Amino acid sequence: MAAQVVAASGAAAAARPLGGGSGADGLRQSPRLQLGACASRERWGGAAAARARRGSQAVSVISRAPRTEAEVLPLSPGDDAAVKEEANFQQLKAIQQLATAANGVWSKPNVRRKTKIVCTIGPSTNTREMIWKLAETGMNVARLNMSHGDHASHKKVIDLVKEYNASHADNVIAIMLDTKGPEVRSGDLPQPIFLESGQEFTFTIKRGVGTDTCVSVNYDDFVNDIEVGDMLLVDGGMMSFLVKSKTEDSVKCEVIDGGELKSRRHLNVRGKSATLPSITDKDWDDIKFGVDNQVDYYAVSFVKDAQVVHELKDYLRSCNADIHVIVKIESADSIPNLHSIITASDGAMVARGDLGAELPIEEVPLLQEEIIRMCRSMGKAVIVATNMLESMIVHPTPTRAEVSDIAIAVREGADAVMLSGETAHGKFPLKAVKVMHTVALRTEATIPDAETPADLGQVFKNHMSEMFAYHATMMSNTLRTSIVVFTRTGFMAILLSHYRPSGTIFAFTDEERVRQRLALYQGVCPVLMEFSDDAEKTFGDALSYLLKHGMVKDGEEVALVQSGKQPIWRSQSTHNIQVRKARRTSRGRTGRRTRRSVVGHGVAQAAGAGLGGDEMVRQGGRGELEEDGHCGEETKDVTGDDGFAHKNCYGVLAGSDLR
Repeated sequence: MAAQVVAASGAAAAARPLGGGSGADGLRQSPRLQLGACASRERWGGAAAARARRGSQAVSVISRAPRTEAEVLPLSPGDDAAVKEEANFQQLKAIQQLATAANGVWSKPNVRRKTKIVCTIGPSTNTREMIWKLAETGMNVARLNMSHGDHASHKKVIDLVKEYNASHADNVIAIMLDTKGPEVRSGDLPQPIFLESGQEFTFTIKRGVGTDTCVSVNYDDFVNDIEVGDMLLVDGGMMSFLVKSKTEDSVKCEVIDGGELKSRRHLNVRGKSATLPSITDKDWDDIKFGVDNQVDYYAVSFVKDAQVVHELKDYLRSCNADIHVIVKIESADSIPNLHSIITASDGAMVARGDLGAELPIEEVPLLQEEIIRMCRSMGKAVIVATNMLESMIVHPTPTRAEVSDIAIAVREGADAVMLSGETAHGKFPLKAVKVMHTVALRTEATIPDAETPADLGQVFKNHMSEMFAYHATMMSNTLRTSIVVFTRTGFMAILLSHYRPSGTIFAFTDEERVRQRLALYQGVCPVLMEFSDDAEKTFGDALSYLLKHGMVKDGEEVALVQSGKQPIWRSQSTHNIQVRKARRTSRGRTGRRTRRSVVGHGVAQAAGAGLGGDEMVRQGGRGELEEDGHCGEETKDVTGDDGFAHKNCYGVLAGSDLR
């Protein structure tokens, strides 16, 4: 019996993926190919449904091509493979169209994508042209690996990044200095040597040895720390050696997993750490270099306990240096002290290479998930690093496993994912960043709203700022709005980030250092703007900026948040949240009076005007509302010189004093 197939007539046939219909129709029949934002539409009712549909249109691609009448064509059995191949091609083409259209909604990828990308700068990317291209492709943080290069080469990169930041108001790159740490490395070889399984090879603490059968090690206590029967790993397990015997100055091994041994390779002993200080003399020199050049972050290697972090922070305070500390979790010794280490730091990096060398490899995914969970519950930044797109060092496309690895890190809630050799010395650095951007963006679209850790609210339940961050997040998720926050320290923007609201967090600050630092945090788009003494004018300027740069649409609602430990417009710390509509009007047009609902919930301001103006203040004492309810108030659109209507208050939640 001859098989039959339904085909579209005319040009529409070539554009139709699996399932028939237009490109979008075909995607509708395959839920796995739909963006999560599309799938969530059914959950919203009434006005919320309309808002959800409007928001989803930014990331959904629905083909409007008219349907054509289908015709039934006979198909011979020999043509079946060709039809399947064509169908698969069209299906992949539809997915690519989804990604392309989603990427073009806003000019800067870091605005749309929430998970940030850390790129290691090296020989492949240390020019002005490449740093500019990396930033435009999706880089959010430039990492300087102090294991390679000298201070002069790193200073050049720092100056280029700062030049980029100064010339781009709508995008910013943070600078991270990654210390070398107490690494144990092999010495120099005249040329790479190939070792086969079963072959004997010797490591010695004698300096300057490099032959086909023996190489020196840069660690004087190497022989004392190692025992017969230990497994010695090169480059995190790319090669492995079983220790058979040792002398006063040498360790004799049998090659278990062979390969090419090059100069200055990193050495680990599974289950053990070298008895070296976490911060070496070279590290202190590099840290001082970072202070002098005002980097934003230190990534400290091989942190074994919280004392290391305290020591570094004490030094930074003595230098009056505002630099945050990221601890790299990469040694077996750090695991028992994980909680105290992360508590003392500003964030953590899951350095899976060395972690997998010192611990059983099957433990690494579980540790990654636990470290991410712990950081999120404490409100700390977390970066997933090592081998994320390793194959793209030499190949233009990633493996499917690498794509899944990125997606898992995004779904687990990492603030950032990191590229190392892929951008430092790889052949395709821009493609690697593009792949990471696209995979992260696609994965984020499938994550349900309000995936805030259950214990985060418990940890912060007695702190006013944390409660406001929580309710602002719930408001963003319910109303499908972005959040605008004003901050001089970055505190409130970071706090909001860890609650993971569905909308973008536009963090306006008048401090350049804060702007750069916020580039690391998930969902935060930092903007540098001078604050006026008049709060209303500052709010209007912020909405004007968002409208001008296409970050919000005309008439779109946004939540404005002012909260935190250091108030901007008051002698006391006043907290409030408003939901406003950003409106664009023609220049010179006067605002019209409209009726809007002003809503009070739970708390009110004890004195002074709210963010919405004097007419919105309700009587309250000690931060408690005497009466909870709704009241109608008249507010007026105020059209500024720039032609934007800034004060059309849709609603207000809040205000209280924090003593």
